[in-house]
Amino acid sequence: MTYPANETARAIFSPIGSSYERWAAILSLGQDARWRRTMVEGLRLPNRATVLDVAAGTGSITRLLQDRGHRVTAVDLTREMIRHHPGPWRVLARGERLPFADRTFDGLTFGYLLRYVDDPVASIAELARVVRPGGVIGMVEFGLPSGLWRAPWTFYSSILLPIAGRLIGRGWYRVGKFLKPSIEQFHQENPRLETIWRSAGLVEVRTRRMSLGGGIVMWARRP
Repeated sequence: MTYPANETARAIFSPIGSSYERWAAILSLGQDARWRRTMVEGLRLPNRATVLDVAAGTGSITRLLQDRGHRVTAVDLTREMIRHHPGPWRVLARGERLPFADRTFDGLTFGYLLRYVDDPVASIAELARVVRPGGVIGMVEFGLPSGLWRAPWTFYSSILLPIAGRLIGRGWYRVGKFLKPSIEQFHQENPRLETIWRSAGLVEVRTRRMSLGGGIVMWARRP
């Protein structure tokens, strides 16, 4: 089976693995780290929980979980990203086909995954499959600001990001050009993310919009 959205993600992230965290922090104006911390803090996991971090990249969420004493397994589909991941348990795999048994983990996290899958509902259901009943799932994703903040966001994402990407080099120009249409298309096609999570069988779905709507943090529980 082919996964066109996965191939897009691999093409975009493969060239930037070594510089991803540094420039992601700078280009997000420091907001990306805030969203991740908020998501991890809101998980409310038991002590020394087993957690699967999907789309783990170079480990920014994994390290937050490890700092809290949790035992984390990291999954990413891009070899060039996960080889920079510091964790001892790293798996090269797709989020839509996780190589783990049902009900394996106490919790699961993922960041910026759903824009790179072909079927968000099926992907959320697959993530929930490997979480034990009562376990929690947390997500970080880009949002779309509304009202007065939409115009500054549009200017930054359509003009300044591509310029910054070209100056940085190493594949970042493609990232800068890709993000705005990717974010807009995702939210146009999926205007009710909480409905997607509930359709995948999750309960107690919570959403927090951050940074004037530029970031979305979500949590839910597997019944």
